[in-house]
Amino acid sequence: MKYTGAQIVMECLLEQGVDTIFGYPGGTILNIYDALYKYSDKFNHILTSHEQGAAHAADGYARSTGKVGVCFATSGPGATNLTTGIATAYMDSSPVVFITCNVGETLIGKDSFQEVDITGITMPITKSNFIVRDIEKLADTIREAFAIARSGRPGPVLLDILKNVTAAETEYTPLPREQHYSSGRLAQLMKRASEDFKTPSPNEADVDKLVEMINGSKKPLIICGGGVVRSRADMELREFAEKADSPVAITVMGGGALQGRSPLTTGMIGMHGSQASNMACDECDLLIALGCRFSDRVALDPKTFAQNAKIVQVDIDRSEINKNVKTDHHIIGDAKAVLKMLNSKLSQQSHEEWKKYVFSFPTETEYDEVEGKLTPKEILRAIAEIMPDDTIVSTDVGQHQMWAIQHFHFDYSGQLLTSGGFGTMGFGLGAAIGAKVGNPDKQVIHITGDGSFRMNCNELATEQHYDTPVITFIFNNGTLGMVRQWQTLIYDHRYAQTTLDRGPDFVKLAEAYGLKGARVSTEEELRAAVKDALEDGHGYVIDCVIDLDEMVRPMVEGGKQITDFLVQ
Repeated sequence: MKYTGAQIVMECLLEQGVDTIFGYPGGTILNIYDALYKYSDKFNHILTSHEQGAAHAADGYARSTGKVGVCFATSGPGATNLTTGIATAYMDSSPVVFITCNVGETLIGKDSFQEVDITGITMPITKSNFIVRDIEKLADTIREAFAIARSGRPGPVLLDILKNVTAAETEYTPLPREQHYSSGRLAQLMKRASEDFKTPSPNEADVDKLVEMINGSKKPLIICGGGVVRSRADMELREFAEKADSPVAITVMGGGALQGRSPLTTGMIGMHGSQASNMACDECDLLIALGCRFSDRVALDPKTFAQNAKIVQVDIDRSEINKNVKTDHHIIGDAKAVLKMLNSKLSQQSHEEWKKYVFSFPTETEYDEVEGKLTPKEILRAIAEIMPDDTIVSTDVGQHQMWAIQHFHFDYSGQLLTSGGFGTMGFGLGAAIGAKVGNPDKQVIHITGDGSFRMNCNELATEQHYDTPVITFIFNNGTLGMVRQWQTLIYDHRYAQTTLDRGPDFVKLAEAYGLKGARVSTEEELRAAVKDALEDGHGYVIDCVIDLDEMVRPMVEGGKQITDFLVQ
């Protein structure tokens, strides 16, 4: 039976089990949106306020559900508006397929209206990308794109389809996903995708060597990174940590992989890591990094990082090994598979004295609590006590992000959605909407700062229209807080362009979008507002007034030894 290219896109998405699409239409993608109209009973399409919001929503959907997210955009500025969201997904290994459409074949290369080489632009920030010029290759290319996005180390893939391809017709034969690896040319494509992006099986001898190293260690430390979250290896990590009887430090991206209240958790590690985590890293004799790429926010000074330890890195991506920190041993493989092998081979260890030493240091920062004044910890404590335990938390980037990770105890993979690698202000609201769409039975909250919230607050319109009851908490200190903190500590109080002494009034903004809002400056007011938001059952904005010079503590300056705290 003959289908247009646009219809083939719809059919291929159904093959992949897609039921939700985030996007924004425009001229070159109109054929696909026209087909979508006819498939409206098959797909839930979320029209965001901006393409960047759509990208973050598809990303949040993917991170929270473990499925591949899907995002549509038109050519030119529509496609380029996706790039921040694509880079965010790429840096945090989130599987999203972005489908854009470009001008027709006869207009390519002529600086036509809204023409842009989006595959060239996004090449460095996608796992793979394609431009589709031939309708005969369209279906197989879509299938290959999904296989690449979800296989091995997950990541974003972009498909740019020429407009004439979406209008042309060809014979189309439905092909269930389970048959994609055994169907002619497609099988060759899928085999190539599997070879290029496959999940490597752990080498048993490498695992045995790590077991020997653990048996000989007196002061082990495990670092839990985003790879553990991506592989949904929560149970395996818990068993391993308990068998190794080792403290566990958590990276920004590792939040939720080990229960936040586990007696083995030392808290966050790195630039804003807890004293317990950073001191343990500096003094351990064996460091086991699981799904952690040793970014510059963790291994601030690679030369002195874990200087007394044998360093072992477990990662699905061979290119990450020895990239930032030189290792003594490594295992290539998915975190879940490696942990299963380790657990089957490792005998019960005991490190009571080491744990006693590590946990003699604080795992969380304490704040001087003054009546009538909100501290970050008070805000997060109130949220945690009132919200359901399985609440999904999306953050933007800045001080509020670090406070949330320090003080909100995440218990499962996909509970924390944050931009760790790219540091994208404006990520949080779109991601929260995507998470709520993908997890309608869970409470979703959005933790942001007044600086970040300005960037994509237009997505309140999306939240209101689709009645996705996300509760936004703004840590409002009237400044770009993290930048001001650096200016205070490192730039001799020169506050250049960081003071946000201007609108909007966030409560009135919420009301303008048809949502309720409240401004709070005491814990009593906060708790009342949270309860009202839950009872309201719709989108809600809570503007939390905090001190201008509240800091994220501890802090280590970039490039310094991990225990060289500027503030504690």
